[in-house]
Amino acid sequence: MKIFYAVQATGNGHISRAAQLLPYLQRYGKVDVFLSGANAQLQNELPVRYRSKGLSLFYNTNGGLHYNRIASQLNPLRLWKEVRDLPVENYDVVINDFESITAMSCLYKKVPSVNLGHQAAFQSDRVPRPAKQDFFGEWLLKNYARASQHIGLHFKKYDDFIFEPVIKKDILQASPRNMGHITVYLSAYSDQSLIPVFQQLRAFKFEVFSRQVSRPEEHKNVKLLPVNQRLFNESMINSFGVITGAGFETPAEVLHMGKKLMVIPIQGQYEQFCNAAALETFGIPVLKKIDIGFCSQFLKWIGTEQRNELQYNNNIPEILDYLMDNYPSKGVSLELLYPDLMIG
Repeated sequence: MKIFYAVQATGNGHISRAAQLLPYLQRYGKVDVFLSGANAQLQNELPVRYRSKGLSLFYNTNGGLHYNRIASQLNPLRLWKEVRDLPVENYDVVINDFESITAMSCLYKKVPSVNLGHQAAFQSDRVPRPAKQDFFGEWLLKNYARASQHIGLHFKKYDDFIFEPVIKKDILQASPRNMGHITVYLSAYSDQSLIPVFQQLRAFKFEVFSRQVSRPEEHKNVKLLPVNQRLFNESMINSFGVITGAGFETPAEVLHMGKKLMVIPIQGQYEQFCNAAALETFGIPVLKKIDIGFCSQFLKWIGTEQRNELQYNNNIPEILDYLMDNYPSKGVSLELLYPDLMIG
């Protein structure tokens, strides 16, 4: 069996999940990876056969998206050429982790595909949303990587096609300890905006993972560390608690280990506000941003007991068995593959 696996590289979570799924996928056949995007910080050892600049997300220094830099990547001619030339029709199975070029190529060539990942869960209206929904954000989650089948991942099994998170082997096998520090990963904030805030909390030690440093740096009670999977896992496993964005993979791992968790959604990323809405149902505090009120909110968080309701297992075999058993058949009409799309 020939398997095409499209991995979104605009965030570390997609690559991390792909690394966990790959050994299991290879039991079914030969896997070729299409890596799309340009700003994940993790090194990867995936069998990448195809690459694209894709459409990457970039951040400013104060917790939001850098819209001008994102818009500067748009190149319709390059995009059309990649959609046309991507050889999805040569594969028995096409798996897509929220990657738009693969989705458009499959639609153009009438090839069935499966959207497997966290964003696929938002095809269900049962998944938590914030009180104020964003029309464009909702449309983007449901249409950016359309497929003929969706297999979602979320904190809970909110719907029949949604599974619990894929947790890294290192986390599943870890023996968590409390070494007293707070692990911090806030990719949308600069070191210069975080250090002065954390230095006000002199009684606490912070290990901040930074896109700006290549080696560890000490700034009084704040240690800056380069983004590295092994270092980050070790820091989380041995932490008292974790402060991070309202992504999916890291909060799920923190919940699994029973660590304290605080999240700060990236401004402009609707998906993160949806995740935050789900996390709030578990009693996780959600902050709008880091500002002058952060220290008091931090101390309240430190002093509040956090209930731990979630613990996950290795569910990859179950997910892939479900995928292969339900994979859409080739040769059916486009209307049957994509029944909810307007087709001219």
